[in-house]
Amino acid sequence: MTGTATGTATGTPAVPALPRLAPGSTVGMLGAGQLGRMTALAAARLGYRTHVYAPDAAGSPAAQVSAATTVAGWDDLDALERFARSVDTVTLEWENVPVATVEHLRRFTTVNPGPHILSVAQDRIAEKSFVNRLGIATAPWRAADSADDVARAVTEVGPRCVLKSTRLGYDGKGQARLDAGRDGDAAAAAAAAWAAIGGGKPGVAGIVEGFVTFACEVSVIVARGADGQTVAYPAVENRHKDGILDVTIAPAGVPAETAAEADRIARTIAEALDLVGVLAVEMFVTAEGAVLVNEMAPRPHNSGHWTMDACASCQFEQLVRAVCGLPLGSVERVADAEMTNLIGDDVLRWPDLLAERGARLHLYGKAEARPGRKMGHVNRLFPRR
Repeated sequence: MTGTATGTATGTPAVPALPRLAPGSTVGMLGAGQLGRMTALAAARLGYRTHVYAPDAAGSPAAQVSAATTVAGWDDLDALERFARSVDTVTLEWENVPVATVEHLRRFTTVNPGPHILSVAQDRIAEKSFVNRLGIATAPWRAADSADDVARAVTEVGPRCVLKSTRLGYDGKGQARLDAGRDGDAAAAAAAAWAAIGGGKPGVAGIVEGFVTFACEVSVIVARGADGQTVAYPAVENRHKDGILDVTIAPAGVPAETAAEADRIARTIAEALDLVGVLAVEMFVTAEGAVLVNEMAPRPHNSGHWTMDACASCQFEQLVRAVCGLPLGSVERVADAEMTNLIGDDVLRWPDLLAERGARLHLYGKAEARPGRKMGHVNRLFPRR
């Protein structure tokens, strides 16, 4: 199977056709966390080796299960070249790998997703703009480069809103809530929120998003091959605690037309990006049934961990298949599922979870449990509804 990635998101030049890699080939992995770990395990089941590259890769979750590890900086051009020449293709588990790193690697081997996709996914303003240009709705938003911009945006997007850093924020980090009806001095509240996300520091920009009254949050994970073949898992419902995903319920208990719209949106974005790999799209479903895009990530996603035990081919296997030029696997759901994250000391319940009949425990090999740190997850399966 061959195909090309044309870089439709930003006009990036076409990259070479993606070859079909035979078992025994080596997949390079940028990033060394739990997503890389689970991808490496899926690759091993298909007969591939994994070589991990990251500044903090030593002893990491991914390194523990990979054939080789390179510990070097994202800007170490010599190390990157040696890494690229030692593997047959490269993918990533973290969308915030510097674009320049990926561009350098592409001089020597294929890298998917490519830099044109990362340039969209790394910046919330670029992401929202890209989605809106496709005619897909989001919450109202405004860019903010100062406390005055934040105060002005509040009057435009609504009194209840959230200020987010445009880059690197996740799991509730880099965010500050505003409520004009509660905060009193609006200018002072805007200044405090701007300071809370690091406003004023070099490279820090913000986006103000209006609050959406929603019935639930759903996400869809779509896989796309270099030949354009696309498959999508059913929409799932996500429930959060303290800004971190707590539970994912598969499938989401939403009307069929709502699930179909979420599926359409995810596929539309994947095709517009000319994705080769896996894309997760998180969306809000309003009480009226409207579906609004919240965020996207061009990689396996926490809300897709349930696929490891409830689908014929999990999201991690789909990533390996896509970047190795293989046909995509079936997304057939063999069971309904509920995924629960193990955050911090939750992982200390592992003996009880192992003893729980039917529970599928997945631990990430992290040595230290800290508040807010994802240590593992457990999948529970139920007969299909």
